[in-house]
Amino acid sequence: MAENEPYSRSIYRFYPTEEELILFYLSNKLLNQRTCDIQRVIPVVHVYEHKPCHLPKLAGELCRGDTEQWFFFVPIQEREAQGGKPSRTTANGYWKATGSPAYVYSSENKVIGVKKTMVFYEGRSHNVKKTQWKMNEYRAIKEEIDNTNVVPVPKLQHELSLCRVYVVSGTTRAFDRRPLGIESMEMVHTEPTTRGASSSRNTLRKSDSHKHL
Repeated sequence: MAENEPYSRSIYRFYPTEEELILFYLSNKLLNQRTCDIQRVIPVVHVYEHKPCHLPKLAGELCRGDTEQWFFFVPIQEREAQGGKPSRTTANGYWKATGSPAYVYSSENKVIGVKKTMVFYEGRSHNVKKTQWKMNEYRAIKEEIDNTNVVPVPKLQHELSLCRVYVVSGTTRAFDRRPLGIESMEMVHTEPTTRGASSSRNTLRKSDSHKHL
């Protein structure tokens, strides 16, 4: 694409791997670097203050035409900063965690973050129904584990998380594997990370505590 050629929203697709989401986008945002560029694909949104169906309209300006997935940086809630549990209740329902949190590994097999998957339930009290809306919440590792730790459990950076919101479609394509021929936009991602697709595996159990970064 030519340097000054305008980007077409009709052809632009954002296909970051989990490794890129954590090591490039989330890490740069936490360091307050490249914020203007990143804002165009991943804005800061308090997702729990909105109905899921309203979130696509709040996506980054370059991703609003996407019909598959949308990304947001979510600041820590005040109650969570004070040691409490975050509120995931919206005006029309709530987000509920499903399964156990999982480590996210880089292509070099190092733990780079933790991923939590949630499903949105619509309604209140006894009148609740499970919807097709899902969310992956990613948090970055704060510091590496050293050999002096008795129980080497990664410390997370809680001040900001990165969330991927999507609708279950029944397709088998993994979100973190970019289709052949699709590249990240140069303006946003000029410092490429390893192209190998990272993976989320090994749920956070005591049996995983021996793993090092």
